[in-house]
Amino acid sequence: MNMWIFLPVLLPAVAGITLLAASFRGHLAGKADGESTQARRTLHTFTAAVLVLTAVLALLAAWSGEHEVTLFYLMEDIPVYFHIDAVGRLFVTVVSIVWLCVGFYSFTYMEHEGEEKRFFGFFLLVYAVLIALDFSGNLVTMYLFYELMTLCSMPLVLHNGSREAIMAALKYLFYSMCGAYLGLFGIFCLYHYCDTLAFTAGGTLNNAAASGHTGLLLVAVFAMLIGFGAKAGMFPLHAWLPAAHPVAPSPASAALSGIIVKSGVLAVIRVVFYIAGPDLIRGTWVQTVWMTLTLITIFMGSLLAFREPVFKKRLAYSTVSQVSYILFGLSVLQPEAMGGALLHVVFHAFIKCALFLTAGVFIFKYGKTRVEELDGIGKRLPKTLWCYTFASLALIGIPPTSGFISKWHLAEGALAAPVGIFRYLGPVVLLISALLTAGYLLPVTVRGFLPGRDWQTEHRAETIPEKEPVGMLVPLLVLAALAVLLGLFPNPVISYVTDLAATLL
Repeated sequence: MNMWIFLPVLLPAVAGITLLAASFRGHLAGKADGESTQARRTLHTFTAAVLVLTAVLALLAAWSGEHEVTLFYLMEDIPVYFHIDAVGRLFVTVVSIVWLCVGFYSFTYMEHEGEEKRFFGFFLLVYAVLIALDFSGNLVTMYLFYELMTLCSMPLVLHNGSREAIMAALKYLFYSMCGAYLGLFGIFCLYHYCDTLAFTAGGTLNNAAASGHTGLLLVAVFAMLIGFGAKAGMFPLHAWLPAAHPVAPSPASAALSGIIVKSGVLAVIRVVFYIAGPDLIRGTWVQTVWMTLTLITIFMGSLLAFREPVFKKRLAYSTVSQVSYILFGLSVLQPEAMGGALLHVVFHAFIKCALFLTAGVFIFKYGKTRVEELDGIGKRLPKTLWCYTFASLALIGIPPTSGFISKWHLAEGALAAPVGIFRYLGPVVLLISALLTAGYLLPVTVRGFLPGRDWQTEHRAETIPEKEPVGMLVPLLVLAALAVLLGLFPNPVISYVTDLAATLL
């Protein structure tokens, strides 16, 4: 059974490389990408089959028990290997659901962007790397695939080849690499003071070896929090995110915002709760600064989103804010808050993916990229705007949507944690952020459905509903439904993350 862990990584990796090779050969031959309807249909069928089969294999491997398989040895005592545990199981499930929805959405959307073979090649390759990242059994394995994920996902950002896209991709690469090198510094330090770099609930720090070196270990862990926090969009290394999202194709933006930023969250969880151990930083300056940075990021991201007129950039700033909800829940080192953080990992992935895919429909149909251009959009695309509305309510945290559940647990956990003023400051900032979230999301719905009598008089021809692309609408409906239904029936997920948090704290 252990060998089955290879398959969900190997299959999309080989398929992605095959599509990239085909794309490269096509350019050498001077052929346009997807030059015929038949060629496009074959590409879509092949990609869909790989996506579905990979998701099935990944979920079967994840939920059939804990398995382990060694790939090779980097050094005599440092194996590169996969080990499936509770955290990896949760993350790979979310990744697979989102990747399926975004992939099927992309079959229609990427006709608008072109270069489909290249896009789907990298899309499948990133899926393979993400599964490997979730299945990583130790810190070195995670770091290798973490770096590889940055390199494989960067082409999704620069897909259209414009100067703006290239600069945004380079910014993404620079910030990610700088963050990863901070993480690497931490790995070097922890290697000398941990019994093993294998992920073990509660940490592997050797107290006898670490005695007298607490200061160095705190600096190392803090460097890792900042470094891996860069991928999660945490201040001060957050600036790549609002630069990359607006220029990437909408499916790539959805993948970046819903999933790839969560790889930074996963890395933070592994470092704090599986290697260093939460007791190392509890009550220290590292925990205080970490909580401070997360709250700054939450407020700053919400405020910048509120002021941003470009729709996708507004959603990008929203991601900066919302992912730090997760990091704040982790930073207070309290079981209920950590449960809320893990719930928000799941719920935010579906919600934000739906919002970015909605933006993609507006661009695909009418080329509208700014918020003020969306007045009356609900008259023409009512189903799409309803999906946006339900996802927005979930992100704000309006009951009974899923966002309310995760934010409730985050606030309750913060109030119960012995973290001084942060017990109250955290929930206050979360509340202010929720109000700002309503302020930058709901006006799109209101003006989209109720643009005013003057607008309807001037745009009478635009008030007739149009046929909405089915291939894009169905994934949107699935994600919007998940955003609501997981709030109505949250108990299985709550039970899972509560048990998981209890083993780590």
